[in-house]
Amino acid sequence: MLVFKVGAQTPTLNIADSLYVVGNNEEAIKELEMLSPKSDAALLKLARSYKAIGNWEKALSSYETVLHKNPSRVLTAIDYGEVLIKMGELKAADSLFANLATRYPQNAGFEYQLGLIKEKEQDSTYLDHFRRTIKIDKYHQQALYKLAKYELSRREFTLSEELALQGLEKDPENASLLSILAQTYFNERSYIVAITPFEKLLELNQGSEFVHTKLGYCYYQAHWVEEAIGQYKVALTYEDRNSDTHYNLGKLYARTGDLEKSEMHLLMALLIKKQPVDNEYLSLALTYKLKEDYKKSLEYFDAALEENPDNERALYERAVAADNYFKDMQSVLKYYQAYLNKYEKEGEEHLVYLAQIRMKDIRKDLHLAGE
Repeated sequence: MLVFKVGAQTPTLNIADSLYVVGNNEEAIKELEMLSPKSDAALLKLARSYKAIGNWEKALSSYETVLHKNPSRVLTAIDYGEVLIKMGELKAADSLFANLATRYPQNAGFEYQLGLIKEKEQDSTYLDHFRRTIKIDKYHQQALYKLAKYELSRREFTLSEELALQGLEKDPENASLLSILAQTYFNERSYIVAITPFEKLLELNQGSEFVHTKLGYCYYQAHWVEEAIGQYKVALTYEDRNSDTHYNLGKLYARTGDLEKSEMHLLMALLIKKQPVDNEYLSLALTYKLKEDYKKSLEYFDAALEENPDNERALYERAVAADNYFKDMQSVLKYYQAYLNKYEKEGEEHLVYLAQIRMKDIRKDLHLAGE
């Protein structure tokens, strides 16, 4: 009888597969949820569809049902573990993959997943798992990238180069490893050597402002003036307010004798560097204040004041945001006091008045509360 029921599910499973392939996961879920009882195949397809729409809890429930009946399903356990990670259930995921790594010590993927979990947990042993991963599989691309990136951040250029090249032996078009290799050469000032991996990134359609500016600088150092100009011009299509890009273009155009373009880019570099962006930060902060996201508004008021400590509006509005965000009124008083210390005598009368009144009210409330 059970065989009959499972067999009867096949048309529905086929329909669900077709819907999944075209991205119609909601309809696939409707088809699969109508089945009763659900076979393991149906539950796994259901989990896959729930994963696709980001419903981790439902996906988790489907995987758990299958694993409860058959705990030896390794591929299902892997999918289950990945969902646990997505949900932030790191301890459970850690336990699951540690168990799998013990049962299958030659499976590099389990060690890599443990490395990812430890990294999310900010456990420094994550690197040991990535190292064990490449001991099992010397060409494991993701683990090699993680380790190469770490060594690059420590400026251990010999190691980052070695790890990147090791991965590129297996996949010469791995853009992540090419980027690490290019940055390694660039940071150790091997500019001519860095040209090749940077150019390869462009061949792979991995262009960005970063890649074009760095390649432009490599060409610059190699005295390939026209090529360098070309790269910097492309970089400006990504970000036209980068003062360094304009500065380098100004110097390069001077070398070609095109002094008008040289002057234009050098003036632009100066203009961008001299132009404060405190008003832009202030506008962002006020936007977050209107959205009642006072934490973010405080961050941007601070940024505006760091850019221009004499921005009166930012200093006052920061106090108002603090008033709305902090429960500790003594802390709030300090923000209003910081504003009045600077602007009580020469600030905008309306703002000064509002700050004074609010401070008076807070002090009254604190007095009544016996603080």
